[in-house]
Amino acid sequence: MAHPPIEAYEELASTNAEARRRAETGDSGPVWITAARQTAGRGRRGRDWSTGEGNLAATLLMPCAKPPAEAAQISFVAALAAHDLAQACLGVGAASLKWPNDLMIHDRKAAGVLVESGQSASGLWLAVGIGVNLARYPTDVERPATAFAEHMAGHAPAPLAALEVLANAFERWREIWEAQGFPAIANAWTARAHGLGKSCEARLHDSIVAGIAEGLDDDGALRLRLPDGGLTRITAGDVFFGRA
Repeated sequence: MAHPPIEAYEELASTNAEARRRAETGDSGPVWITAARQTAGRGRRGRDWSTGEGNLAATLLMPCAKPPAEAAQISFVAALAAHDLAQACLGVGAASLKWPNDLMIHDRKAAGVLVESGQSASGLWLAVGIGVNLARYPTDVERPATAFAEHMAGHAPAPLAALEVLANAFERWREIWEAQGFPAIANAWTARAHGLGKSCEARLHDSIVAGIAEGLDDDGALRLRLPDGGLTRITAGDVFFGRA
């Protein structure tokens, strides 16, 4: 089960931006694009994402035959691959996944996923960006962050070595998704979930909703039990635990 080829660069503005540029010229991959440095990296909701020396920034450009609503499930595939990488480096029990696709190491964020998509003449393409704090982590962020190196006796893996593990894991989970559908991915994600059954606060575009995180809906939305007993679905937003 070979993963797509890896193209490594010393510097790019953004691996996702490079994937989008290629897709818009007709190249839908599949190919992994990685850079030792990003000068304009981005995270979810337009935030800056600083790669930092020794960290991993990589994007898989891939075609997708699924309709757009189902294609968005690829973010959970990416999260599971990042969890596999963390487990390979840190052992069982150190990592968990926070909705929808943040990798948490001992309750601090160590990796994130940004999925972008578009249509070309050949169909739907996806740019699955994954940033992993291997050697260092930012301190000027709202949510506490960490890096693999903080929890390892030796050095953190080199970015390209980490990408080999990540790309192989991604391919395994992608094949499960293709063969068994989203329920298999949702079950695996739930088994690794951070914060289910706990109070949380979901920050949406124009409001804040507080409740208890109950789990994933069939399409990957987060089910949130409200204080009045009602149930709402969170399909986009930032979730913070321990604040509700």
